[in-house]
Amino acid sequence: MSLEVFSYESLVHAVSGAMGSVTAMSVFFPLDTARLRLQVDENRVAKSTPAILAEIIKEEGLLAPYRGWFPVICSLCCSNFVYFYCFHSLKGSYLKGHQSTPSTDLLMGMAAGIVNVLVTTPLWVVNTRLKLQGSKFRNADIRSTNYSGIFDAFAQIVRNEGVGALWNGTFPSLLLVLNPAIQFMIYEGLKRQLKKGAPRELTSIEVFIIGAVAKAVATTVTYPLQTIQSVLRFGQLNESTEKSKLMSSLRTIKSLLVNRARRYGVFGLFKGLEAKLLQTVLTAALMFLLYEKIASCTFRVMGLQNAHHKRR
Repeated sequence: MSLEVFSYESLVHAVSGAMGSVTAMSVFFPLDTARLRLQVDENRVAKSTPAILAEIIKEEGLLAPYRGWFPVICSLCCSNFVYFYCFHSLKGSYLKGHQSTPSTDLLMGMAAGIVNVLVTTPLWVVNTRLKLQGSKFRNADIRSTNYSGIFDAFAQIVRNEGVGALWNGTFPSLLLVLNPAIQFMIYEGLKRQLKKGAPRELTSIEVFIIGAVAKAVATTVTYPLQTIQSVLRFGQLNESTEKSKLMSSLRTIKSLLVNRARRYGVFGLFKGLEAKLLQTVLTAALMFLLYEKIASCTFRVMGLQNAHHKRR
């Protein structure tokens, strides 16, 4: 069966990816809370993941590490559905049944990432705000917010900051399409190496390891931009008066990177990387494992197991 843009196979990949990512994120959600707090709250002294989680629980309650879980899960589900659907449908349409290459995986990953960013950025802006709402910050310049839920956050942001605020951080997000693109390129490349031309289903440990390796490389390479993305989504910066949105975005990103480097040194650009790697590597590894198992079981029921493994 040819994998076209509007095929059932693309839908299976999309649903499997969404289900896998939601389950994995739910398991490791406190680690993402620690990562985001380290990125946004620059004056926080605690630098290790256990230390900051202990601080959050002590100051804000036992459930504080799970604050904002629902909007994050909703955003992640939509985001991964869009990404997996676009990646596999574009890749299948381009290859038309032939085996992929690393350059093809990178190109298709970037294309899927661009579509994903443009469609889902408003969801990520809202979930960043909700996740940080009610937090006890060390940085006195951070303004408190009062959103009662996802829809109220959307309404308040549009009313007080304009519709464009829902796409805060879009430019660094577009640059960050390299993250999942690199991740999928490494992941798919390692899968091909492990299979070595023989169509077979990888073991759970193999999928977990190559998923972890792929995400670790992609995260480390793009982490400084991820920090700037989180700051911009939180919406605590003064509005730019420049007419050119592109030039304004470029100058804002440059200013944030330079200021953070001057204030904390080069390693300040990687503040929170430990928490991010711990969270994202474990989450990605578990996500790929669940994704592969869900997709494999579905294709087996559909009678498409061999075609699925040969194409990948």
